[in-house]
Amino acid sequence: MTTNPQPSPPVDTGRAHPARVYDWLLGGKDNYPADEAVVEKLPPEARNAARQNREFMHRAAAWLATQGIDQFLDIGTGIPAEPNLHQIVQNVVPSARVVYTDNDPIVLRHAEALLVGSAEGATDYIQADVRDPEAIVRHARHVLDFDRPVALSLIALMHFITDEQDAHGIVRNLVGTLPSGSCLILSHAASDLFPELVELVVAEYAKGGIQLALHPRAEVERFFDGMDLVPPGLVTATRWPGSTPPPTPEPDAGIYTGVARIR
Repeated sequence: MTTNPQPSPPVDTGRAHPARVYDWLLGGKDNYPADEAVVEKLPPEARNAARQNREFMHRAAAWLATQGIDQFLDIGTGIPAEPNLHQIVQNVVPSARVVYTDNDPIVLRHAEALLVGSAEGATDYIQADVRDPEAIVRHARHVLDFDRPVALSLIALMHFITDEQDAHGIVRNLVGTLPSGSCLILSHAASDLFPELVELVVAEYAKGGIQLALHPRAEVERFFDGMDLVPPGLVTATRWPGSTPPPTPEPDAGIYTGVARIR
């Protein structure tokens, strides 16, 4: 089952958007000159970080599906790039239900065409901003059963929320709506792994009108306060193994990752 998204508002192609910048870094073509202007001066590590982050999402989602989690709320979905989260989890549990959320209208235009779930499961889409968690949860309740465990996926999203916007509080509010046994999947760009590159990356994003709030390890770990991190804990993207570890070790590109169970 797949439900239809709401009508999408016009896409602002003159302003860079994180989802389209990420698409470029992953080798996609759904981006515009404003997005390309952000990435053209980024170091090569930025593309590696995007790929490692995406591969972490694949491993984490697949692992949770093998652990019996069959409901996923993915916020900050990004432009579809197969395999998408629902394809990963429905390959393990065909009846899995997935709700996608993003605030870029172009994501929903592609979601309508590409994010088609299995016959047994369900996929749904909402255009919304993580800074409005109540609206997201209100919509998600139409598809997901919040009396059973839900996996909340926040992949490379919260470093676009400034300290003034209270990223930790937003995650705390979202987690607070989920029942015991639910899980948080989170990845976050680090400020302390490659400090010599942080200033450049933050500056190039800022030129495109995108604010970045990178954090050191201790601040990323705070997102998991009150939860139980599953082994190996909070680690860089290539160090989170899931059921199928990366085939060959490679240098990390500055992304912290973790999966935690909600008590």
